Amino acid sequence: QVHLVESGGGLVEAGGSLRLSCADSGRTLKNYHAGWFRQAPGKEREFVGAIIWSGASTYCAESVKGRFTISRDNAKNTVYLQMNSLKPEDTAVYYCAAGHEYVCQVSGCYTSWGQGTQVTVSS
Repeated sequence: QVHLVESGGGLVEAGGSLRLSCADSGRTLKNYHAGWFRQAPGKEREFVGAIIWSGASTYCAESVKGRFTISRDNAKNTVYLQMNSLKPEDTAVYYCAAGHEYVCQVSGCYTSWGQGTQVTVSS
């Protein structure tokens, strides 16, 4: 199976940027579709974006479209989430997930999850 570890979270001012990474210690992530989700305190887990196994197709939620970009480097077994023009409402724990469903937008489609990384955006 896939063992995912997120990194790159932290504290950033509004309007700033962060790049999250999702690495697979088992070196098999390249065989899976991947997704990014986030969860703020007191709220349900929210879909952020998805990328297919080859990286040729991506989809982002309307709330982040134009600001966030999903990419992957299969040679490094790593998926990325580039976050630009960050807003305070982007503050959440961000999770990377892997599975076999194409451009899945709900958490139940994914079979492997990372531990999450905190992103905090200040005003």
